[in-house]
Amino acid sequence: MSRYKVVISGMPTEQLKVLGNEEMEQLFLRYHAGDVSAKEELICGNLKLVLSIVQRFSARCENMDDLFQVGCIGLVKAIDHFDLGHEVRFSTYAVPMIMGEIRRYLRDNQVIRVSRHLKDLSYQIFRIKEQYIQEFHHEPTIAYLAQQCDVKEKDIMDAMDSCQSVLSIFEPIYSNDGDELYLLDQIRDEHDDIRRERDLISLEKSLRVLNEREHDILRKRYYDDKTQMEIAQELGISQAQVSRLEKNAIGALKKEMER
Repeated sequence: MSRYKVVISGMPTEQLKVLGNEEMEQLFLRYHAGDVSAKEELICGNLKLVLSIVQRFSARCENMDDLFQVGCIGLVKAIDHFDLGHEVRFSTYAVPMIMGEIRRYLRDNQVIRVSRHLKDLSYQIFRIKEQYIQEFHHEPTIAYLAQQCDVKEKDIMDAMDSCQSVLSIFEPIYSNDGDELYLLDQIRDEHDDIRRERDLISLEKSLRVLNEREHDILRKRYYDDKTQMEIAQELGISQAQVSRLEKNAIGALKKEMER
C-alpha cells in the first residue's frame, strides 16, 4: 500500500488531473485485465475527489496531510473493489468508502475514550454499512443495522454517536463575507458573572424611580420572602393595596430597565 502513499505538501492541487467517465471506464478495463499502471492513473485521477472529502473534516483534524493519506487509503480500497457491472459512477461508489476510512481514523484517534463494547459494535456497524452500500448504493436504516447486529436500535445509535469526533468550541459553524460565527457563540454561560453584575447595576438604578413605600414592599416580598397579608398587617393597610402597590412597582421597574 505504501507505493500509493501521496504527499501533498506544497502541491498545487489545481493542477491535479480529473478523469472523465470514458477515461475511467477504459482505465478500469485495463486494470481488471492486469495493467498495474492503470491503477496508478486511477489514483492520480481521483485525488481531487479525496481532497474534496477531506475538506469536510478540516475542523476536526489539525494535520490535513495525515487525513489526506487516510482518504487515499479509502480511494485505493474503492478502486480495488469497484465493479463496472454496478452501473454507477465511480465517485458514487468511492465517496462512502473514503469517508468511512476517514471517520474510522478520527474515531480511533479521538480524545474521549469509548467502551470496548461500543467500539466493537461500531466496527461491526461500519462493516455492515459498507457491504450494504456496495450492494444497494444507499445507507441502511437503523432498524436494519439493529437486526443484523442483534441489538436494540438504541444500542446502534449509541455506538454510532460514540464514533463522532469531538468538535472544538472554536469551530466555525457559519461564515459570511469574512464574519464567522463559532460554536462558542451558541453556548450559553449559566454563570455569566459579568452579565449578572450588569443586571444588578441596572436594577439598582431602576429602583430609584420607586417611592419609599413601593421600595419597602418589594424588599419585604422578594428579599424577606413575606406574603402580601403579612406586609399588609405590618403597614396597616389592606392586602389589595399591597397587591396594587407591588404591581405598580414592578411595572415601573420593567419600564425603567427597558429604557
